[in-house]
Amino acid sequence: MMAGRAAAGQAAATRYAATFPGRADQLSRARHAVARHLAGHPAAADAVLIVSEFAGNAVLHSASAGASFTVRTELHPGDYLFIEVEDAGGPWLMHVPDDGRPHGLDVVGALASEGNWGADGDDSGRVAWARLDLRPKAGGKG
Repeated sequence: MMAGRAAAGQAAATRYAATFPGRADQLSRARHAVARHLAGHPAAADAVLIVSEFAGNAVLHSASAGASFTVRTELHPGDYLFIEVEDAGGPWLMHVPDDGRPHGLDVVGALASEGNWGADGDDSGRVAWARLDLRPKAGGKG
């Protein structure tokens, strides 16, 4: 994640990072930790849902199973919230399910919008990330 200085009159970014054992029982710990860090923020519920999906994928579909995964958030008030889950990599292919219903990453895509989420890395390590835009939308609806 990128660190920077807050512009005059703008609140400084707040960051959270923690590493969890790569076990299913740690998913609720990761969710609760992010919820506590973002308590009271309007995007907290969306961030917790995204962390849940990314962390679940790390534990179920990566070499982090039995090892560890890391969760990071970076909140830039009034601008954006960046969410990352880093895992230990492993083989992974993104595929479109053929059962006609949305799945976890579809939910992430709907929350973050096109171009504001993805996964980078390879068999040696991967970072799933999402950026939630916090700026008011045109027309005053936010």
